[in-house]
Amino acid sequence: MSKTELLIATRNSGKTREFRELLQKAPVILRSLDDFPEIGDVEESGTTFEENASLKAAEYAKRSGILTAADDSGLEVAALGGLPGVRSARFGGASANYDAKMSLLLDSIKAVGGGDRRARFVSVIALARPSGEVIHLSRGECEGVIAFEPRGGNGFGYDPIFIPNGLTRTFGELPDSEKSQISHRAKATATFIRYLLDFIGL
Repeated sequence: MSKTELLIATRNSGKTREFRELLQKAPVILRSLDDFPEIGDVEESGTTFEENASLKAAEYAKRSGILTAADDSGLEVAALGGLPGVRSARFGGASANYDAKMSLLLDSIKAVGGGDRRARFVSVIALARPSGEVIHLSRGECEGVIAFEPRGGNGFGYDPIFIPNGLTRTFGELPDSEKSQISHRAKATATFIRYLLDFIGL
């Protein structure tokens, strides 16, 4: 049986690596945007994770001509009214690295009192046909709290300041094998894989 090609529409190497880990047993040939250098970026103009994931999946599917999955994810902090949310990657400015973003986030929490450190990571994955039709959305969430300082060098993004509920270590301190059991992306991917297997007839 031939495998189905699936484009993971991200230029984030951390996300690509995590998706490959989560989808390693799925009967698909994974492609990344690195395989399509002629494809430009898609503007994330939505106001929700679902809108952004759908926009990216639809447009990249049409441009690549293959089945495409796109993720939009971010960190929602209760004390900041859900920020940075869909702007997580652009928080503090597009040129700011994640050390700067985390520092700004910690300072912002401190500025509003610092008592409420509840947060959650959200991931939404959209699947689109080559025509651009979005045929599935899956959502995963991971509740936790914001650490007082970055800890750990694993993972990517805001991982070093997020402590999932029930644990004392940050995502940045967890090995990939442990994070992949509980993360927001793992939860969204589990639902996504069930749909994908049904979609390709397995």
